[in-house]
Amino acid sequence: MTTPRARSGALLALGSMSCVQLGLAASVGLFTVVPPEGVAALRLGWAGVLLLVIARPRPSSFTRSSFVAAALLGIVTAGLTMLFMAAVARIPLGTAAAIEFLGPLGVAVLRGRGRALLWPVLAAAGVVLLTEPWQSATDPVGVLFALGAALCWAGYILLTQRVGDAVTGLQGLAVSMPVAGLVSIVAAGALVPDLGAALTWPVVLTGLALALLLPVVPFALELLALRRLAAGAFGTLMALEPAIALTVGAVALGQVPSALAVGGIVLVVAAGVGAARSGERLPDAGPPLASEPSRV
Repeated sequence: MTTPRARSGALLALGSMSCVQLGLAASVGLFTVVPPEGVAALRLGWAGVLLLVIARPRPSSFTRSSFVAAALLGIVTAGLTMLFMAAVARIPLGTAAAIEFLGPLGVAVLRGRGRALLWPVLAAAGVVLLTEPWQSATDPVGVLFALGAALCWAGYILLTQRVGDAVTGLQGLAVSMPVAGLVSIVAAGALVPDLGAALTWPVVLTGLALALLLPVVPFALELLALRRLAAGAFGTLMALEPAIALTVGAVALGQVPSALAVGGIVLVVAAGVGAARSGERLPDAGPPLASEPSRV
Protein backbone atom coordinates (compact mmCIF):
# COMPACT_ATOMS: atom_id res chain seq x y z
CA MET A 1 0.00 0.00 0.00
CA THR A 2 1.38 3.43 -0.98
CA THR A 3 2.13 5.69 1.98
CA PRO A 4 1.62 9.48 2.03
CA ARG A 5 5.42 9.86 2.23
CA ALA A 6 5.90 7.77 -0.90
CA ARG A 7 3.16 9.68 -2.73
CA SER A 8 4.77 13.00 -1.85
CA GLY A 9 8.13 11.64 -3.02
CA ALA A 10 6.61 10.62 -6.33
CA LEU A 11 5.10 14.09 -6.77
CA LEU A 12 8.48 15.68 -6.03
CA ALA A 13 10.19 13.43 -8.59
CA LEU A 14 7.57 14.26 -11.21
CA GLY A 15 7.94 17.95 -10.36
CA SER A 16 11.69 17.68 -10.87
CA MET A 17 11.32 16.08 -14.30
CA SER A 18 8.67 18.63 -15.29
CA CYS A 19 11.00 21.48 -14.33
CA VAL A 20 13.76 19.95 -16.45
CA GLN A 21 11.55 19.72 -19.52
CA LEU A 22 9.95 23.13 -19.01
CA GLY A 23 13.44 24.58 -18.69
CA LEU A 24 14.44 22.93 -21.94
CA ALA A 25 11.29 24.17 -23.70
CA ALA A 26 11.98 27.71 -22.44
CA SER A 27 15.56 27.38 -23.68
CA VAL A 28 14.26 26.56 -27.16
CA GLY A 29 12.30 29.83 -27.06
CA LEU A 30 15.62 31.73 -26.79
CA PHE A 31 17.03 30.24 -29.98
CA THR A 32 15.61 33.10 -32.07
CA VAL A 33 17.83 35.51 -30.13
CA VAL A 34 20.80 33.40 -29.01
CA PRO A 35 22.14 30.26 -30.76
CA PRO A 36 21.93 26.92 -28.90
CA GLU A 37 25.58 27.10 -27.82
CA GLY A 38 24.95 30.49 -26.24
CA VAL A 39 21.83 29.31 -24.42
CA ALA A 40 23.77 26.35 -22.98
CA ALA A 41 26.58 28.68 -21.87
CA LEU A 42 24.10 31.05 -20.21
CA ARG A 43 22.43 28.27 -18.26
CA LEU A 44 25.62 26.59 -17.15
CA GLY A 45 27.42 29.83 -16.42
CA TRP A 46 24.69 31.00 -14.06
CA ALA A 47 24.34 27.52 -12.55
CA GLY A 48 28.06 27.53 -11.82
CA VAL A 49 27.80 30.88 -10.04
CA LEU A 50 24.77 29.75 -8.03
CA LEU A 51 26.45 26.49 -6.94
CA LEU A 52 29.60 28.38 -5.90
CA VAL A 53 27.47 30.60 -3.67
CA ILE A 54 25.25 27.82 -2.32
CA ALA A 55 27.80 25.04 -1.79
CA ARG A 56 31.05 27.01 -1.25
CA PRO A 57 33.66 24.40 -2.23
CA ARG A 58 36.22 23.55 0.43
CA PRO A 59 39.65 22.28 -0.74
CA SER A 60 39.83 20.03 2.31
CA SER A 61 36.84 18.05 0.98
CA PHE A 62 38.84 16.76 -2.00
CA THR A 63 41.74 14.48 -2.71
CA ARG A 64 43.65 15.06 -5.92
CA SER A 65 41.82 12.23 -7.68
CA SER A 66 38.35 13.31 -6.52
CA PHE A 67 39.02 16.89 -7.61
CA VAL A 68 40.12 15.68 -11.05
CA ALA A 69 36.98 13.51 -11.26
CA ALA A 70 34.81 16.52 -10.35
CA ALA A 71 36.52 18.63 -13.01
CA LEU A 72 36.01 15.88 -15.60
CA LEU A 73 32.37 15.72 -14.55
CA GLY A 74 32.10 19.43 -15.32
CA ILE A 75 33.57 18.93 -18.79
CA VAL A 76 31.14 16.07 -19.51
CA THR A 77 28.25 18.18 -18.17
CA ALA A 78 29.16 20.97 -20.59
CA GLY A 79 29.28 18.51 -23.49
CA LEU A 80 25.97 16.97 -22.49
CA THR A 81 24.18 20.31 -22.25
CA MET A 82 25.61 21.81 -25.44
CA LEU A 83 24.97 18.69 -27.51
CA PHE A 84 21.40 18.39 -26.26
CA MET A 85 20.71 22.07 -26.96
CA ALA A 86 22.04 21.55 -30.49
CA ALA A 87 19.77 18.51 -30.84
CA VAL A 88 16.54 20.22 -29.73
CA ALA A 89 17.29 23.06 -32.16
CA ARG A 90 16.91 20.48 -34.96
CA ILE A 91 14.53 17.73 -33.78
CA PRO A 92 11.45 17.66 -31.48
CA LEU A 93 12.07 17.78 -27.73
CA GLY A 94 10.40 14.40 -27.10
CA THR A 95 12.50 12.69 -29.77
CA ALA A 96 15.73 14.24 -28.49
CA ALA A 97 14.92 13.29 -24.88
CA ALA A 98 14.14 9.69 -25.85
CA ILE A 99 17.39 9.31 -27.78
CA GLU A 100 19.38 10.97 -24.98
CA PHE A 101 17.78 8.58 -22.48
CA LEU A 102 19.69 5.75 -24.20
CA GLY A 103 22.71 6.88 -22.15
CA PRO A 104 21.40 6.10 -18.66
CA LEU A 105 19.48 3.16 -20.08
CA GLY A 106 22.74 1.69 -21.36
CA VAL A 107 24.38 2.11 -17.96
CA ALA A 108 21.43 0.41 -16.27
CA VAL A 109 21.47 -2.44 -18.79
CA LEU A 110 25.17 -3.05 -18.21
CA ARG A 111 24.41 -3.47 -14.51
CA GLY A 112 21.32 -5.56 -15.13
CA ARG A 113 20.72 -9.20 -14.73
CA GLY A 114 18.36 -11.75 -16.27
CA ARG A 115 16.38 -10.10 -19.05
CA ALA A 116 18.71 -7.12 -19.39
CA LEU A 117 19.11 -7.65 -23.16
CA LEU A 118 15.37 -7.14 -23.67
CA TRP A 119 15.56 -3.46 -22.71
CA PRO A 120 18.01 -2.23 -25.38
CA VAL A 121 15.98 -4.06 -28.02
CA LEU A 122 12.81 -2.27 -26.84
CA ALA A 123 14.63 1.07 -26.70
CA ALA A 124 16.12 0.62 -30.18
CA ALA A 125 12.69 -0.19 -31.59
CA GLY A 126 11.32 2.92 -29.90
CA VAL A 127 14.01 5.17 -31.37
CA VAL A 128 13.36 3.74 -34.86
CA LEU A 129 9.66 4.61 -34.50
CA LEU A 130 10.55 8.09 -33.27
CA THR A 131 12.99 8.93 -36.03
CA GLU A 132 11.21 7.10 -38.92
CA PRO A 133 14.42 6.67 -40.93
CA TRP A 134 12.48 5.27 -43.91
CA GLN A 135 10.89 8.71 -44.45
CA SER A 136 13.99 10.86 -43.80
CA ALA A 137 11.67 13.09 -41.75
CA THR A 138 14.09 13.60 -38.86
CA ASP A 139 17.22 15.74 -39.19
CA PRO A 140 20.11 13.21 -39.02
CA VAL A 141 22.46 15.85 -37.58
CA GLY A 142 20.00 16.42 -34.74
CA VAL A 143 19.89 12.67 -34.09
CA LEU A 144 23.69 12.54 -33.99
CA PHE A 145 23.79 15.41 -31.49
CA ALA A 146 21.22 13.59 -29.31
CA LEU A 147 23.30 10.39 -29.47
CA GLY A 148 26.35 12.39 -28.43
CA ALA A 149 24.34 13.75 -25.50
CA ALA A 150 23.39 10.16 -24.62
CA LEU A 151 27.06 9.18 -24.44
CA CYS A 152 27.80 12.22 -22.29
CA TRP A 153 24.89 11.37 -19.98
CA ALA A 154 26.28 7.86 -19.49
CA GLY A 155 29.67 9.38 -18.63
CA TYR A 156 27.93 11.90 -16.37
CA ILE A 157 26.30 9.10 -14.37
CA LEU A 158 29.54 7.17 -13.93
CA LEU A 159 31.54 10.26 -12.96
CA THR A 160 28.80 11.49 -10.61
CA GLN A 161 28.92 8.15 -8.84
CA ARG A 162 32.69 8.36 -8.53
CA VAL A 163 32.53 11.90 -7.16
CA GLY A 164 29.59 11.06 -4.91
CA ASP A 165 31.48 8.12 -3.42
CA ALA A 166 34.46 10.34 -2.58
CA VAL A 167 32.94 13.74 -1.70
CA THR A 168 30.11 14.55 0.69
CA GLY A 169 27.11 16.82 0.17
CA LEU A 170 27.14 19.30 -2.71
CA GLN A 171 30.91 19.76 -2.75
CA GLY A 172 31.28 17.81 -6.00
CA LEU A 173 28.73 20.01 -7.76
CA ALA A 174 30.43 23.10 -6.35
CA VAL A 175 33.44 22.19 -8.52
CA SER A 176 31.83 20.44 -11.50
CA MET A 177 29.20 23.09 -12.23
CA PRO A 178 31.59 26.08 -12.36
CA VAL A 179 33.90 24.00 -14.59
CA ALA A 180 30.91 23.20 -16.84
CA GLY A 181 30.03 26.88 -17.00
CA LEU A 182 33.58 27.91 -17.87
CA VAL A 183 33.98 25.20 -20.53
CA SER A 184 30.63 26.03 -22.15
CA ILE A 185 31.37 29.78 -22.21
CA VAL A 186 34.77 29.19 -23.85
CA ALA A 187 33.27 26.73 -26.37
CA ALA A 188 30.34 29.01 -27.20
CA GLY A 189 32.69 31.96 -27.67
CA ALA A 190 34.81 29.92 -30.09
CA LEU A 191 31.83 28.54 -32.03
CA VAL A 192 29.88 31.81 -32.17
CA PRO A 193 32.37 34.71 -32.46
CA ASP A 194 29.65 37.42 -32.33
CA LEU A 195 27.86 35.87 -29.35
CA GLY A 196 28.49 38.90 -27.14
CA ALA A 197 26.29 41.10 -29.30
CA ALA A 198 23.26 38.93 -28.54
CA LEU A 199 23.81 38.92 -24.76
CA THR A 200 21.71 41.91 -23.74
CA TRP A 201 20.76 42.32 -20.08
CA PRO A 202 17.24 40.89 -20.62
CA VAL A 203 18.78 37.82 -22.24
CA VAL A 204 21.36 37.42 -19.47
CA LEU A 205 18.67 37.67 -16.76
CA THR A 206 16.55 35.15 -18.67
CA GLY A 207 19.55 32.84 -18.50
CA LEU A 208 19.55 33.22 -14.71
CA ALA A 209 15.86 32.22 -14.57
CA LEU A 210 16.60 29.21 -16.79
CA ALA A 211 19.47 28.16 -14.51
CA LEU A 212 17.07 28.16 -11.56
CA LEU A 213 14.51 26.13 -13.52
CA LEU A 214 17.26 23.77 -14.68
CA PRO A 215 19.25 22.50 -12.79
CA VAL A 216 18.97 24.22 -9.36
CA VAL A 217 15.28 23.62 -8.56
CA PRO A 218 15.12 20.08 -10.07
CA PHE A 219 18.18 19.02 -8.11
CA ALA A 220 16.63 20.26 -4.85
CA LEU A 221 13.37 18.44 -5.64
CA GLU A 222 15.26 15.22 -6.41
CA LEU A 223 17.10 15.35 -3.09
CA LEU A 224 13.77 15.69 -1.28
CA ALA A 225 12.24 12.89 -3.35
CA LEU A 226 15.12 10.52 -2.62
CA ARG A 227 14.50 10.94 1.10
CA ARG A 228 10.99 9.58 0.61
CA LEU A 229 11.39 6.93 -2.09
CA ALA A 230 13.36 3.70 -2.48
CA ALA A 231 16.03 3.86 -5.18
CA GLY A 232 14.16 1.39 -7.41
CA ALA A 233 10.94 3.39 -7.23
CA PHE A 234 12.80 6.61 -8.01
CA GLY A 235 14.56 5.02 -11.00
CA THR A 236 11.24 3.74 -12.34
CA LEU A 237 9.71 7.21 -12.08
CA MET A 238 12.71 8.79 -13.84
CA ALA A 239 12.07 6.49 -16.80
CA LEU A 240 8.93 8.56 -17.45
CA GLU A 241 11.01 11.58 -18.45
CA PRO A 242 10.84 10.96 -22.23
CA ALA A 243 7.04 10.86 -21.99
CA ILE A 244 7.04 14.13 -20.02
CA ALA A 245 9.32 15.64 -22.67
CA LEU A 246 6.88 14.56 -25.39
CA THR A 247 3.99 16.17 -23.51
CA VAL A 248 5.86 19.44 -22.84
CA GLY A 249 7.02 19.58 -26.45
CA ALA A 250 3.43 19.19 -27.67
CA VAL A 251 1.91 21.73 -25.26
CA ALA A 252 4.66 24.35 -25.01
CA LEU A 253 6.30 24.09 -28.44
CA GLY A 254 3.45 22.81 -30.62
CA GLN A 255 5.43 19.67 -31.52
CA VAL A 256 2.45 17.35 -31.92
CA PRO A 257 3.77 13.77 -32.23
CA SER A 258 2.61 11.20 -34.73
CA ALA A 259 1.07 7.90 -33.64
CA LEU A 260 4.38 6.18 -34.40
CA ALA A 261 6.27 8.68 -32.24
CA VAL A 262 3.90 8.04 -29.34
CA GLY A 263 4.48 4.30 -29.78
CA GLY A 264 8.21 4.90 -29.81
CA ILE A 265 8.06 6.86 -26.55
CA VAL A 266 6.03 4.05 -24.94
CA LEU A 267 8.74 1.54 -25.90
CA VAL A 268 11.56 3.75 -24.59
CA VAL A 269 9.72 4.34 -21.31
CA ALA A 270 9.03 0.60 -20.96
CA ALA A 271 12.72 -0.11 -21.55
CA GLY A 272 13.68 2.50 -18.96
CA VAL A 273 11.30 1.08 -16.36
CA GLY A 274 12.58 -2.45 -16.96
CA ALA A 275 16.22 -1.39 -16.79
CA ALA A 276 15.65 0.65 -13.62
CA ARG A 277 14.06 -2.35 -11.89
CA SER A 278 16.92 -4.70 -12.81
CA GLY A 279 19.93 -2.40 -13.06
CA GLU A 280 20.73 -1.26 -9.52
CA ARG A 281 24.29 -1.54 -8.29
CA LEU A 282 25.05 -4.16 -5.69
CA PRO A 283 25.19 -2.95 -2.07
CA ASP A 284 28.99 -3.06 -1.90
CA ALA A 285 29.46 -1.21 -5.17
CA GLY A 286 28.24 2.22 -4.05
CA PRO A 287 24.98 4.10 -4.54
CA PRO A 288 22.44 2.90 -7.13
CA LEU A 289 21.92 4.53 -10.47
CA ALA A 290 18.56 5.84 -9.32
CA SER A 291 20.16 8.05 -6.70
CA GLU A 292 22.02 10.09 -9.31
CA PRO A 293 20.80 13.64 -10.04
CA SER A 294 19.23 14.26 -13.40
CA ARG A 295 21.37 15.70 -16.14
CA VAL A 296 21.53 19.43 -16.63
